[in-house]
Amino acid sequence: MRIGLIGTGRIGTFHAEVLSRHPAVDALLLADADPGRAAAAAGRTGAAAVSVDDLFTGAGEARGVPDAVVICSATAAHAGLIARAARAGLPAFCEKPIALDLPGTLAALAEVEAAGSLLQLGFMRRFDAGYGEARAAVREGRLGRLHTVRAVTSDPVPPPAAYLPLSGGLYRDCLVHDFDILRWVTGREVSEVYATGSDTGPAMFREAGDVDTAAVLLNLDDGTLATATATRCNGAGYDVRMELAGELDQIAVGLDDRTPLTSAEPGGPGAPAKPWPGFLERFAPAYEAELDAFLRVVRGEQANPCDGREALHALRIAEACEVSRRERRPVALAEIPGG
Repeated sequence: MRIGLIGTGRIGTFHAEVLSRHPAVDALLLADADPGRAAAAAGRTGAAAVSVDDLFTGAGEARGVPDAVVICSATAAHAGLIARAARAGLPAFCEKPIALDLPGTLAALAEVEAAGSLLQLGFMRRFDAGYGEARAAVREGRLGRLHTVRAVTSDPVPPPAAYLPLSGGLYRDCLVHDFDILRWVTGREVSEVYATGSDTGPAMFREAGDVDTAAVLLNLDDGTLATATATRCNGAGYDVRMELAGELDQIAVGLDDRTPLTSAEPGGPGAPAKPWPGFLERFAPAYEAELDAFLRVVRGEQANPCDGREALHALRIAEACEVSRRERRPVALAEIPGG
């Protein structure tokens, strides 16, 4: 297979390295708004560096149109590239989000649906072994009636200040992963949210109109209660967990010898010797698995595990959280367009 990849920043370069060693990939074409960055990534992976236009037209160094594209560009370019791939009839994998707002997301999905093309979204937690086991435990009834879910996402250091105005905010950029995996693990829909946030950390969050820490209470449509918290300022390390409590048992995802958590109990576990430093290290196997799944989908070997509508559901929850925080009230998902 010939695969084109657009965007060679941190996650794009990681994906390029994964694709370069995948046995199903015969040729890899890398494109970026910064040609020098694409050339550098190509040099590290043995790929060919091409322009975005040449990638889609097969002209110049591209020497033919790829069989599929992987979109890892800046978020603002996602929707346009998804639409361009759809119009070209190219299957596309795209890092989340489709767009930072509902109108942009719906417009891109309309292009995909009109073209009848394939779009897989990059919600990598769906491919993590722990979340997969939690999903199986819930679906098989091993926990009994599920009554409580607690999700945590904590980054060790804030992103660069210049990123914040482009990120969409903590709910859309960070907690959207928790919203997606909550639906995927439980098999239930969120019916109502109540969200709040704090901007008492670095001043750059206040200047961007964002929060550095947030908490959400989510009501699921079967009465299960869930909480999701996130922060950009967790000095202990990168911490992503989910706890699921039922009438028969309770389990935790993301609890291992690298979880940046210290017990306050005498004789309890101390701080880990090597806490998780970031998302690429914590979810490296999941990132590889989602790209392998995409290649299998393109080859017709399996169904799409995470199409664009799944991203829309998660974004609508994030949008409801923004309304709730701003208006200081519970918000029903029925209030948010696109359902």
